[in-house]
Amino acid sequence: MTIAEGEKSGIALFIPQVYDIVWSLIILLIVAVFFYKFFMPKFQAVFDERAAKIEGGIAKAEQAQADAVAAKEKYEAQLSTARVEASKIRDDARAEASHIIADARSRAESDAAQITANAQRSIESQQQQALVSLKGEVGVLATALAGKILGTKLQDADVQSSMIDQMIDDMSTSGK
Repeated sequence: MTIAEGEKSGIALFIPQVYDIVWSLIILLIVAVFFYKFFMPKFQAVFDERAAKIEGGIAKAEQAQADAVAAKEKYEAQLSTARVEASKIRDDARAEASHIIADARSRAESDAAQITANAQRSIESQQQQALVSLKGEVGVLATALAGKILGTKLQDADVQSSMIDQMIDDMSTSGK
């Protein structure tokens, strides 16, 4: 064997025969068709299912995020409403407190005016009693003095009473 034949035979070992290439291509085509008909739809279904799950998860996440934003806005609106209501309640309480204070002050002023009026009436009544008592004492003293001046004691109660009344009237007219 020559070196060229040995080289040829060495390279020829790695190059298959034409019929091997044809049969290999036929088997490869059968396997490819079988793979395409049976395995590809299953792989595609799995891929589609995973894609749908991923898209569904993304949609659910977006929906959850939208719901969270809506809930936050609703919470903030309720919080704002609650703050407004609390402010209104505080203002109403202050107004009611000032109204109660004004009513209490009014009642206190009314009670004070009534007490003052009662005290004034009591003072006037006591003054009238003192005046009546004083007139009575003045009348007795005047009668005693008149009796001493006249030299006799006035025994008759009617004469004594009319004399006292006349003296009191004289004092009242001269005092005015």
